[in-house]
Parts: sequence; C-alpha cells; structure tokens
Amino acid sequence: MKKQEFQKFKNKPAMELQKDLKDHKEKLRSLNFDLAAGKVKNINEIREIKKNISRIMTLLNQGNR
Repeated sequence: MKKQEFQKFKNKPAMELQKDLKDHKEKLRSLNFDLAAGKVKNINEIREIKKNISRIMTLLNQGNR
C-alpha cells in the first residue's frame, strides 16, 4: 500500500473505519473459504486484505479518533 492510500484510511472517521474493518473481515472470510475449495487464483489478495485489516485496527487503537 502506498503512502497516499494509507492517508485515505487515516483521514476517515472512526465509524467509517469500523465499517471498512467489518467489510475487510467478511471478504477475508469468504476468500479463505474459496481458498480451501481451490477457487482462489490470486493469493496475494488475501495478504493485502490482512495488511489492510491490521492498518485499520492500528488506527483505531491509536486513540487519535
């Protein structure tokens, strides 16, 4: 993720970050099911979603909101 993409997360309000976190977790869950079924072609997408989840959680836990 580039610096400007991280800034998008940083500039969002906490409620939007919570919604994004929920969406990313749901997408990760579905990708893990698809991975087990052998349907996933792009495994790097799972890695990026995990990184985004941790970035969002870091921003929420910083208390700057």
